[in-house]
Amino acid sequence: MKDYKDTTVWQRAMELADEVYRLVRLLPKEENFGLSNQLRRACVSIPSNIAEGYGRDSKNEYIHFLKIARGSLYEVETQLYLCVRQLYFTNTDAEKAFAFCSEVGKMLNALITRLNNSAT
Repeated sequence: MKDYKDTTVWQRAMELADEVYRLVRLLPKEENFGLSNQLRRACVSIPSNIAEGYGRDSKNEYIHFLKIARGSLYEVETQLYLCVRQLYFTNTDAEKAFAFCSEVGKMLNALITRLNNSAT
């Protein structure tokens, strides 16, 4: 693989970001500087950290940034659940985003495990 953009995990993380940006438009205006901003920042952090880690000089640094991406993923998922609880949108509205969260989470965990188990 020549480029981080070739990784499926980065591609799916970008699709998650697209979906979160779509959902953010459903939030009320009073959330523009709160939940909307936090969701956008967290979802952007996921593919950004995958890319940054990919560009680092060591496997350990890559793993570190993948773990940061995973933390941001959990943040996005939590905030989406909060939006549903606050009735800003429904579970059905967020279904695609939740599916991407699950998929990206599994991919990040698998990649971290594989890198941890590979020879240095």
